Amino acid sequence: MRSTKSMVNSNYHWPRGVRIGLWFILLALLCIPFADMDISSLDPWTDLGRLLQGFISPQMMAFDIVIEALLATLAFAFGGVSLAVVCGFILALAFHHPLMRGLCALMRSVHELFWALIFLQFFGLHPLTGLLAIAVPYSGIFARMFAEILDQVAKQPEQALPARTGYLSALLYTRLPLAWPHLVSYTSYRLECGIRSSAILGFVGLPTLGYYLESSFSQGYYPEVAALLILFYLLVATKKLWLRRWTLPVFIVGSPFFMGEGMPIIWGNVWRFFSEDIVPAPLRASDPSWASLSDWGSNILLQQALPGIWNTLVLSQMALAVTGIVALCLFPLISRHCFSATGRLPGHILLVIARSTPEYLLAYILLQLLGPSMLPAVIALAIHNGALIGYLTGRNSNEIKLRHDAPDRRLDRYCYELLPRTYPAFLSFMLYRWEVIMRETAILGILGIQTIGFFVDSAIQEIRFDVALLLILIAAMMNIMVDMIARRIQQKVSN
Repeated sequence: MRSTKSMVNSNYHWPRGVRIGLWFILLALLCIPFADMDISSLDPWTDLGRLLQGFISPQMMAFDIVIEALLATLAFAFGGVSLAVVCGFILALAFHHPLMRGLCALMRSVHELFWALIFLQFFGLHPLTGLLAIAVPYSGIFARMFAEILDQVAKQPEQALPARTGYLSALLYTRLPLAWPHLVSYTSYRLECGIRSSAILGFVGLPTLGYYLESSFSQGYYPEVAALLILFYLLVATKKLWLRRWTLPVFIVGSPFFMGEGMPIIWGNVWRFFSEDIVPAPLRASDPSWASLSDWGSNILLQQALPGIWNTLVLSQMALAVTGIVALCLFPLISRHCFSATGRLPGHILLVIARSTPEYLLAYILLQLLGPSMLPAVIALAIHNGALIGYLTGRNSNEIKLRHDAPDRRLDRYCYELLPRTYPAFLSFMLYRWEVIMRETAILGILGIQTIGFFVDSAIQEIRFDVALLLILIAAMMNIMVDMIARRIQQKVSN
């Protein structure tokens, strides 16, 4: 039974949490009139039927090509995540410093595809592009999470050490052993995310599964698309089978050998990118002036940044609300209080498939079926994030011990027992994913949706890297602000 104090806190938190949820729904409803939700495809149902038929009779492309793509996907994932773990742990040790927190926030606020587009400009299609595109943002993520995990361990063992014990000794002999299981668990989860990130790097030309998925889909080879998607789902679903303690070093050491060779790096292009390309155009002129720089910045702000920011906010708020609805509908499918072990199996399979599909890949497929609008993006974001939050909420509900007077009917038990008691954890998951949804919303602009990523991609296509970098920084600032707002809301809910 819960203590009296926890029951009082639960009763105190519940109304405030409900109000926050209703505010998010209200904001989403207010965004609908400003959103482009049209279906512009001539015959979406026919295309969808062809795709489903492809799943009935999948057809794998050449075996050697598939194996190379599969190994490249794993290589970039293991290489990028491994490098990020080392860098993230080092950064976590100095995470208490405000400048370090700001640097890590900036690193993780820029999506992997944005980093890939940046590195492409001077490294080209080189393995370093994919490696750093994953390692840089993941280092910022690891730094934050590792710092929080290390801060949450019990302080008593460290306080029992001799007075002159150094910082590293105290870390190695007290905090690190206590935090180790949590560090390993989070790293394992982040590796699964790294596999998804590695796959979508194929959309910028790297030889991962995403490259062949895009190629097959654009040519209408739906059986090949289905086969590659099934292979990807099996890869993620069977991670516990092929990733063991003895196989982990093999994957890490072998990853550099399967990333491909790419074109040689021209270091002159690297120097030119930093010394010229990203310098604002007015400052590169023969007679730079503050007036010309101001005009340059204001034009970008009015014509690109503000429309991109507005569409990003509209799309992300709608996707957040639909994500919450999807999660609340899905989590009973894996709850032991709603279904038996056999009955939960289809729900587990559904959630594995939904949360294993990267939002970018799902949005790409839906855009081909429904046409360019915000509707495919909302559906894609809601399916992936809703399945992930539904999975976490379902696991949380399995830890609940029902009261002796809990309703017998499943619907009543869900409405009057499970939902009220899992809602605080559900709201925490939603607030955490808010910033992630914002990042994904921005990057979906590369697919043609006019979020801020659309203008970033356009600037890169026009070889205006100074404009692209400015827009990427604006997108990062948006993500940082959303993260700060979400943390503030979480603190209010917890108080």
